[in-house]
Amino acid sequence: MAEEFQCATCGQRHEGLSRDWGFSLPDEVFALPDAEMDAEVRHDDDLCQWGDRYFIRCILPVPLKGEDDYFGWGAWAEVEADVFQRYLELYEEDGREEPPYPAKLANKLAAYPGTTLGTRLLIQFQAPDERPTLLLLEGDKSRLADEQRSGIDAARHHEIVDVCGA
Repeated sequence: MAEEFQCATCGQRHEGLSRDWGFSLPDEVFALPDAEMDAEVRHDDDLCQWGDRYFIRCILPVPLKGEDDYFGWGAWAEVEADVFQRYLELYEEDGREEPPYPAKLANKLAAYPGTTLGTRLLIQFQAPDERPTLLLLEGDKSRLADEQRSGIDAARHHEIVDVCGA
């Protein structure tokens, strides 16, 4: 039986397993009461500011073994104000030549034990039509870091999709 999923963006059904899972906001922001969010948070699909905290929506890629593709976590990264400002300066430009900047993962990825929230990583800006990429640190020994470096097989891809409900 062929796998298929319903796309949250277009509403259509597509064959195969979902290749991504995205978060609409950083977890802490998403948990705010509506009145507080309306009063204190500025956000769109790419950027979020909550008081003196700054977030950028990114892709955390996990390669799919045997394929020239990846499973992409559409996650938010918390960055310092100067990194956020630099991203705004380069928003319409190619940022791939910029050095990677430190960041913290702002979403809990349900497919990983414990919590991924607050995981230290690097954010690498991309071309104007691409979200920045998140890279786990070289010394990180977590399952997520291992899978980002080594890739996941079809069984793990199924497991992630099942856990996420994608």
